[in-house]
Amino acid sequence: MIETTPGTDPDSKAERMSDNAAIERVKRFTYKHFERLLVVLLVASLLLIHFYIDNKLAFLSFYYLPVIAAGFLVGHRMAVWAAVFVMALVLFIQAMEGLGGPPGLHLEEFSFLLPWGGFLILTGYAVGSLAEQRKARTDDVRGTYLTMLELLTLHADSGDRMRRGHSYRVGERAVGLAKELGLTDSQQEDLRVAGLLHEIGPRDPRLVRVMSDIPTTKDSKLSSVRKALRLVDEYSHYHEVVSTGWPVDDTRISIGAKILAVADAYETLLTPTSTRQAFAPWTALEEIERGIGSTFASEVVKALRKGATIERAEMADADSQPSLKLA
Repeated sequence: MIETTPGTDPDSKAERMSDNAAIERVKRFTYKHFERLLVVLLVASLLLIHFYIDNKLAFLSFYYLPVIAAGFLVGHRMAVWAAVFVMALVLFIQAMEGLGGPPGLHLEEFSFLLPWGGFLILTGYAVGSLAEQRKARTDDVRGTYLTMLELLTLHADSGDRMRRGHSYRVGERAVGLAKELGLTDSQQEDLRVAGLLHEIGPRDPRLVRVMSDIPTTKDSKLSSVRKALRLVDEYSHYHEVVSTGWPVDDTRISIGAKILAVADAYETLLTPTSTRQAFAPWTALEEIERGIGSTFASEVVKALRKGATIERAEMADADSQPSLKLA
């Protein structure tokens, strides 16, 4: 939110907002390109160790860290390939220049490097498998509550035939925008839930009854539902903030609320009301773009245009496919 404290220097406030936005962009870039960054890290670290460390064999244990991180973040497949890649590079350097000794692959080098590489691969596989099992269990529990929330929102939307399914579509659109912007899986899940709940509001009695059954322990796997409710609460004040005239891109509104605003506005324009027809997708996009920078965040609107362009191309391809006729 925008904080208007008397005596606050506008330049310093804008500078802090710019720093926060830069940090957020770095986080999203890191998540989106994690696999490429991992390969660069592995190669760069190998070269640095090779050129600047005398006792290179002592530093081979360093590679357990990125392999464990890969297993935890992207699963056992990527972790195993990272371990194999590191092992191949180490064997190549040993064959060409040696790791602190004479170059070449002799029995002595194999007796050390092969067990080390085997344990590295095993570590990546074990950590990745455990992380995937944990994620699967979490997804099962979260899926149950998501189903409950979808039923709740369908019940809430059933009173207005034209808006039926609106909350579900907003959630799906928000997830698509989040993927395009490189947000994490956790942030995407928060947005999906927030999209489902944005019409109900976090203080609706029906939702309070559902939320009362969710565990409140610190390590609850359903923390995303509570995060989503905080996001819905922030979004409920979104238009109050943007109406002040401060550029949206420079405010302290979270990226989640900015995405939710664009998704909600776009899906609302695509839905007919008692006083107007539904907008065509491209017309709705143009309407959203009129508010770029003032009502809607620039990067989110750009992501919407990219996604809408892809959807339009897919629809054109589908229409151009010859229809099959029954004999």
